[in-house]
Amino acid sequence: MVRLVEAGLDPVDGRARGVTVGVWLAGSRPRTWPAAIVPVIVGTSAAQSQPDMVRAVLALLVAMGLQVGVNYANDYSDGVRGTDDQRIGPMRLVASGNASPASVKRAAFCAFGISAIVGLYLASVTTWWLLLVGGSAITAAWCYTGGPKPYGYRGLGELFVFIFFGLVASAGSTYVQDEEITALAIGAAVPVGLLAVALLITNNLRDIPGDTVAGKRTLAVRMGDRPTRALYLVVVLMAILCLPYLALLRPAALLGLLATPLAIKPIRLIVQGVSGQQLIPVLAATGKFQMVYGLLLCCGLGSGI
Repeated sequence: MVRLVEAGLDPVDGRARGVTVGVWLAGSRPRTWPAAIVPVIVGTSAAQSQPDMVRAVLALLVAMGLQVGVNYANDYSDGVRGTDDQRIGPMRLVASGNASPASVKRAAFCAFGISAIVGLYLASVTTWWLLLVGGSAITAAWCYTGGPKPYGYRGLGELFVFIFFGLVASAGSTYVQDEEITALAIGAAVPVGLLAVALLITNNLRDIPGDTVAGKRTLAVRMGDRPTRALYLVVVLMAILCLPYLALLRPAALLGLLATPLAIKPIRLIVQGVSGQQLIPVLAATGKFQMVYGLLLCCGLGSGI
């Protein structure tokens, strides 16, 4: 009990008496935020019309709400299931005892609520069909590790990330600008989704030992270590190779190739076979590559050339 009090924990249940903003920020996993930011800036720049910056900012709020929400929801669900008990990655709020499961669950639904409210406005000024898309995205975010049959535990996480943080988020950002889906919007959404998948692959590769023990059958657990590393390489290279196709529609999209040197470090580490804590820098480097790739592609698409 003394140790719990000294650590700032409640001696009754071991939970933190007061959770700081910094702890909540860490629990929201900022390194994954590019997966929400990049689709919006790329999708907005792929619009044919002059972008409406108010709509763009609102689309970003929707995406960020979903990203933070799914991170908290994943923290909550894995925490109560005991999946994170053997975790070797960054701190999790529930498993570490820094926050109660109930508070993390509330945080997740607050983030989803922000997305829903902002999405409702965007639907009102474009099409009410966006409500169905938004509802599906929130459901997918919660069911990744939540609910009776979480699809993240069945090896389907990468597929849903590609769909919702790639195709839906990026092409959807174009739609709120043009109110139509174009070939350029879909083409730009593909590499965006692939790089979001690369982030998840890195995370799941790191967690193979713990997930195996916990019975979390991610795609990485099902495939094994070496095939998962090969999948990471394929996904990153495919994202780079998408740029020549996009250049057929908008030549300046090739500007994204300038981000390629940033892919060297994570690829080298993956090929070298680093594991455990050593994969955390790979996650950071992948996120950096994704962010710079997205910014450069945004500039290329936005130039109209």
